[in-house]
Amino acid sequence: MAIEIEIIQAEFGSKMYANALEIRDVVLRKPLGMRIQDDNLILDKTAVHLIALLNDEVVGTLVLSKLNKYEFKIRQVAVYESARNSGVGSDMVKFAENIAQIHSAVQIVLHARVVVCGFYQKLGYRIEGEEFAEVGIPHIKMIKYLK
Repeated sequence: MAIEIEIIQAEFGSKMYANALEIRDVVLRKPLGMRIQDDNLILDKTAVHLIALLNDEVVGTLVLSKLNKYEFKIRQVAVYESARNSGVGSDMVKFAENIAQIHSAVQIVLHARVVVCGFYQKLGYRIEGEEFAEVGIPHIKMIKYLK
């Protein structure tokens, strides 16, 4: 299985962005009784959007936002269930870290759903602070210092 990671534009109406929004909706919103169409997507316009292709099919997405000169935030990481445990999520996170480093970042932060905290810990992220509710479910802030 060949995994490819690509940067796409957050252009409303573009096929790849529509695919990314569909994955976010199916994986992150619908299980909570929510819809991606109800989200404020204004931050998408200034973020870097990644998609993961597995055998030429879009199966994952990740959004990377610049917080300040040295800090980026990973958010909206979603992988279709059928593609989990294939390296798609790890590859997207590593790709995002490389982009952040190219832009002089020294750290990346994220708000992980508690149920996937272990995934990020395996990638070198550490817990910072206490659990909190975001979109109605437990999250934890995690951080990784880049070399």
